[in-house]
Amino acid sequence: MAAILFAIVAVAGPARGQSIPFADTEDATLSEIDVKDEGRNWHPVVTLDIRNGDYARGALDDDDAALDRVPVHVAFGGALVLRRGRDGSGDLFVIGQSSNGLHAPRADERAAPRAWYESNNLLGLTWRPADGLTTAATYTIKTSPNGVASTTHEASLSILYTADRGLGRLKPRAAITRRTQGEGGLYTIAGISPSFTLSGREEGPSLSVPVLVGVGWNGFYAEGSGTRVYGSGGLSIAYPIKLGGSAATLQADILALVRDDRLRRLDAPGGTTAAVVPHATISLMLAW
Repeated sequence: MAAILFAIVAVAGPARGQSIPFADTEDATLSEIDVKDEGRNWHPVVTLDIRNGDYARGALDDDDAALDRVPVHVAFGGALVLRRGRDGSGDLFVIGQSSNGLHAPRADERAAPRAWYESNNLLGLTWRPADGLTTAATYTIKTSPNGVASTTHEASLSILYTADRGLGRLKPRAAITRRTQGEGGLYTIAGISPSFTLSGREEGPSLSVPVLVGVGWNGFYAEGSGTRVYGSGGLSIAYPIKLGGSAATLQADILALVRDDRLRRLDAPGGTTAAVVPHATISLMLAW
């Protein structure tokens, strides 16, 4: 997959400006996204990705890890700067995103639009209280436009530390989530994602090593499921490119999802019950 990535990208990326905080609609973990012009107050973000399957927090989420039904996700969102610090950089933001999954529908997906199986919609407030430290409070509504799954609501608190020294080099992150509608329980996730440049240029490719551990407490995954654990780890290669006047990034992720015995069995009969599941994603992100 790395060879595909570098074959596609044949142009040097733009010089990077500053970054904005952003939250994943699936597990509420935080990240930093490079933007073209940090001086503007509204930063739109658009993402397109293709996966070999769809898994949420280590469990099957509609599509098994195979190549027969490759889901595509399209996301639209952004960050609004509410306040700036003494150095002019934003330190208080409203963030939002709508991530929508499309795939070849199964026979039981009969409600129109049949191919649109997932829509996760997040709104949150993020604050940078210190250099490299970002916190967030988010609320996510997860729906299924074709009716294949029920609607759930989730409230989360998240933290990310990305200072360029000490612990910040590991980019530790964590989130805690409580479902306010749907299956109950509590979910916690924590991990690191150290990154390394692959060239002498600031705008060149980079390699990250994301490692996460998640725990679903008290029946979070399903009623009566108890407490279940999963971990993920792998490699992520990112390459900045010039596209549409944005700070764009082409990225390839190759991960291994490792599930405990009870969690892997939860995927039967619709998905694999393997303890280790390969999960790959190729994505394009544009931010202004």
